[in-house]
Amino acid sequence: MGLIAAVYGVVCYVIFLGSFLYAIGFVGNVFVPKTIDSGLSAAPAEALLIDLLLLGAFAIQHSVMARPGFKAVWTKIVPHSIERSTYVLFSSLLLALICWQWRPMPSTVWDATASPLLADLLIGLFGSGG
Repeated sequence: MGLIAAVYGVVCYVIFLGSFLYAIGFVGNVFVPKTIDSGLSAAPAEALLIDLLLLGAFAIQHSVMARPGFKAVWTKIVPHSIERSTYVLFSSLLLALICWQWRPMPSTVWDATASPLLADLLIGLFGSGG
């Protein structure tokens, strides 16, 4: 079981790395084919609803699976040795779902280009991962 758990863990973390790197490009509008500002267009209310549902699903999964009570029940189903890898896998798959199904807002939500200093600060913050 140890070797299988180790291989499973490596696969889960490779999926995490791929989805995380894609998400960086997605949010930054760089290097990836579909970004936060591209994709299927939708009416503002529809885009907002879909995007909020996607973010909500990610937040709920992230929060619930991290709770000790959930882990106590979950490790009765999933071996303890792969519990963390499974959490990482589910989080990564939800992040990929967000990037895939995201609906861009049809109009500008906010714009920092009026202040070059603010724009540079935000780009620096993004680049630093902060």
